Amino acid sequence: MELVHSTGYHTKMDIPELGPDITFPRLGPHFEDEEFAFEAKHAAMGPHIVPRWGWDDAFQRDLHLKRYSQKPFSEIRQGANRLGTLSFQTFPDHIRFGEFYLFPKFQRQGIGSRVLKHCLLIADELRLPVRLEHLHWNPVGALYRRNGFEEIEQSDIHCFMERPVPKRTPSGN
Repeated sequence: MELVHSTGYHTKMDIPELGPDITFPRLGPHFEDEEFAFEAKHAAMGPHIVPRWGWDDAFQRDLHLKRYSQKPFSEIRQGANRLGTLSFQTFPDHIRFGEFYLFPKFQRQGIGSRVLKHCLLIADELRLPVRLEHLHWNPVGALYRRNGFEEIEQSDIHCFMERPVPKRTPSGN
């Protein structure tokens, strides 16, 4: 599998299936896919954005479309259910995990943990650290800390985290 594109990341890397039931179809440059990804963001992030700033739909949509055009987005699917989205970018020195949004009716069921652990296993196979960011007040930070992420920087709004590559044991694992 080719991992690094000349632009510094592999835009075509598909996320392997998470057996037995979760797949990650790539979202494309189609209005329906962009709209699905925006709906997932609104549903997952709205409760964390609205109390601070309200929901400015034009601003949020513009920000979303910029990110959507810059990052590879995948759908998180379980059978016929569209659970949410994520972006998984491979760079030469790290993996960028983001745009990880589950619709509220699929949250707090262990799905987010399964998806995150699956992506971390891919990163471990590639021997790359994983970086991400989240809003300070978003409770998803607890999930990331439970999975080995450490805060490396912060802004007024975001917490920037990294999960280092696990050390190999003497047996090579």
